[in-house]
Amino acid sequence: MTTGLIPGGQPPDPRPTDGLPSQVPHPPVGPGSLHVDDRPRSSVITARAAASFEPVGRSVATARSFVRDTLQGWGFADIVDDAVVLTSELVTNAVVHAGTAAEVLCLRSDDGARIEVSDRYPEREIPLQSTAVNMGSPDREGGRGLQLCAALAGRWGVDYTPTHKSVWFQLDIPARPVGTRSAGPSLPAHLLPLADGRVRVAVVQIDRNCAIIAWNEDAEELFGYAADQVTGKPLTDLAAWPHTPGTGTGIAEALRLSRWEGSYGLRTAGGRVIPVYASHLRVRDTDGEPSTVCLLVRDHERAVLQTPLRVPASDAVSSSDVQGADPFEVFIGSPAPDDLDGLLQRTVERARDMLDGDSAFLLLATDDETELEVRASTGLPSARQRFARVPVEAGPGRYGSARMPAVHEDLAAVPGAVPLLNTTGMRSVVTVPLKVEGRLTGSLGVAAEAPGRYSNEEALRLQFAADRIALAVESARLGELERLRRGSLSFLVEASDLLAGTLDRDQTLALMAQMTVPTLATWCAVYTIADQASEPYLSYVLHEDEELIDGIKSLLSKIAPPDPVPTPGARVWSAPGELAHQAALRSSMRSLGLSSGTPIHHVASHIGPTLATAAAVGGETVVLPLVARNRVIGMLTLGKPADEHFRQEILELAEDLSRRAALALDNARLYSERTAVSQALQRSLLPPELPTIEGVEVEVIYRAAGEGNEVGGDFYDLFPISDGAYGFAIGDVCGTGPNAAAVTGLARHALRLLAREGLSGPAVLERLNSAILDEGARSRFLTLLYGEMRPQPDGSAELKVVCAGHPLPLRLRQDGTVEAAAEPQPLLGVMEDLELYEQTVTLDPGDVLLCVTDGVTERREGTRMLGDDGLTDVLTTCTGLTAGAVAARIMRAVERFASDAPSDDMAILAMRVPGLQHD
Repeated sequence: MTTGLIPGGQPPDPRPTDGLPSQVPHPPVGPGSLHVDDRPRSSVITARAAASFEPVGRSVATARSFVRDTLQGWGFADIVDDAVVLTSELVTNAVVHAGTAAEVLCLRSDDGARIEVSDRYPEREIPLQSTAVNMGSPDREGGRGLQLCAALAGRWGVDYTPTHKSVWFQLDIPARPVGTRSAGPSLPAHLLPLADGRVRVAVVQIDRNCAIIAWNEDAEELFGYAADQVTGKPLTDLAAWPHTPGTGTGIAEALRLSRWEGSYGLRTAGGRVIPVYASHLRVRDTDGEPSTVCLLVRDHERAVLQTPLRVPASDAVSSSDVQGADPFEVFIGSPAPDDLDGLLQRTVERARDMLDGDSAFLLLATDDETELEVRASTGLPSARQRFARVPVEAGPGRYGSARMPAVHEDLAAVPGAVPLLNTTGMRSVVTVPLKVEGRLTGSLGVAAEAPGRYSNEEALRLQFAADRIALAVESARLGELERLRRGSLSFLVEASDLLAGTLDRDQTLALMAQMTVPTLATWCAVYTIADQASEPYLSYVLHEDEELIDGIKSLLSKIAPPDPVPTPGARVWSAPGELAHQAALRSSMRSLGLSSGTPIHHVASHIGPTLATAAAVGGETVVLPLVARNRVIGMLTLGKPADEHFRQEILELAEDLSRRAALALDNARLYSERTAVSQALQRSLLPPELPTIEGVEVEVIYRAAGEGNEVGGDFYDLFPISDGAYGFAIGDVCGTGPNAAAVTGLARHALRLLAREGLSGPAVLERLNSAILDEGARSRFLTLLYGEMRPQPDGSAELKVVCAGHPLPLRLRQDGTVEAAAEPQPLLGVMEDLELYEQTVTLDPGDVLLCVTDGVTERREGTRMLGDDGLTDVLTTCTGLTAGAVAARIMRAVERFASDAPSDDMAILAMRVPGLQHD
């Protein structure tokens, strides 16, 4: 929904100006005909508010709330109910029956309000003068909505354009006696509203940016700030704004309404929140600059400012008028809210009005009837108790009067009897149970500030009302619970998929936090425990407002982490909220240059990051253990901002999520540990840095197949044997992966040991063959190219080579010819008796010796294979290149030969004797 409010002035006509005349229907003929007034509007429009609603069912309830809030803000309480009924019918026609978006426009004039509901279905018609139509069907544009317009509105009509149809109605303000806004009877002194000896009315003026521009002496006395301390600062930084179910209005929006009246809290200089009752009036100066004048009194003195409420129509009618009517509709009114929060809020408002109370509240019972959860309230200082739970039967703060009607004449005599009303200033209260088929489903209460206000007669009246709505409330609650459960299942399925999709520890921590914020909580922190001897470590912090993350992280780092208790379920953790409050006070004192011994009432609140952090973590904070494989591996901490509590359904969902997240986090930990061990072992199988050989260039490229593998079945080595002599080897163990890597390590280390014993090349390989065969079932056959190289004084290099079943080494001469540099001999690890011999090769300046494993020559693309001939062709193009360039060109040719990733290990060893032109 998008809304806009433009107070003051003459607004432009909101209808499209396409040059076409608007169509106004003529009334049908005959009895009961509808009167449609097509006279032009002549009254001056002083304010307008507009909103757009999507074509979904919930938009109807949102539109009702929008019209109700707008008209009440304008002070048109007398016509609110009629306007809400008509808007509900017309918006239903647009978003439900016509299936288009609806646009609602409210226009205020001196004598009333005009409301227009537009949809985008212009071709639908209403009955013309000569048409006799039954208007009882709500599925027709000429249905119940227009019939109600004719019955309730002073004037109404329909305007058409090529793209829109707009139904409008005008409601006029009832005439009042001149000079009288409202009046009440003379009352005895003991029945008058209670106030302190001197009533202080704070007068605060706010500019268009919500900054304070005026602050009177009573404001200084009430809240402890001098005028120069708050001037220029936003009032929103001082306000503790309550959440009212069914509305999305915040204090910033309320300050921009033409008129607003209600309760919220203001933070004092000492950091305490004082409930206040406020009346806001939007004004403009002679230059047209708007500002808002706020009158504020302490909440228990609200009678000084509060506008008397209109008596509900359901209480004004006689019993004969409602004979045969639905008792639920009589109490709730029509249309009834179609959502649980709206129904509960309407219930407490009607209950309060019915008994002329100062506040009302409704609690719903848990499934086992052991606890009651606060779900709706009106007239209380703030909504800080919303979703808070109190026990029914026993325990601290128990709700002892839940199962039977109860009247408390003076709560001061029985403190704690109704925990919800503690410190609210309410003295008398009547509570009644909500029951369905004998089962406790909730509790409804009405309270007043004066003692002795209620008796058994009021309890019976309230019980009758509770009986009327109990079944509807329970049905709506079960419907909401079913929707929550379906949503919870979808949420958990998606969470499981996301958590199963990664084995990275840091990414798992980030996913845990992102899934909880803002779906389950306003902020969260994840603590991890490395092992049983380690302390919990703050690993991740997330808040829905990124600017607050650093502040919360800093605050949590100063608190001892919660105890790693393995007991399942959420437990309250009060330390963050307490420390946040203390930090806010200390920051305030430092900002004013005050010493720690300064009395608290002299400390002005510092409106800055510390206060914002305190508000962010000032609500309920819960800790859920992360338990995996019977060990606590961390804690998931969830938090709400100031004055907010968690719903039990949310905590249960968070507990399910924590179990899945704990297992995913532990899997990521195990994977990381095993990966680290595997990589360390694999790196131990690789040779150290290659030695520098004077007069010979050497380059190696190695690629192990398989994700996460650093070593496979292919291996290479280059090492010094004695002065001036170097051994080199390149081999391929049968297979890939860890089993092949084990034989790789055996071969590489055995080659070094045997070669340094002074054995010839054939003798080295024969002893290595015996060592492989000794492995028994773990042995694997091995192809190996082994050689010894001695650089010569003339710039050449002499090589003695043994090629045991390995792809033959290729020699690239300086003239571009390529030839095999050895002959094939039997591979290792198959036969016990081998007769091997070595061959001598001389590399002249500019020559290259290329040694590869079969992962290079057997590179495939479909039925094609690179092969020895393909490798020879590539090597022919490498004349004049360095050893590094030769190896890189060979690898690039292998990778480009096929589009798929290589499935076999690959090793390339290139040795080159530089020519004179490179010396």
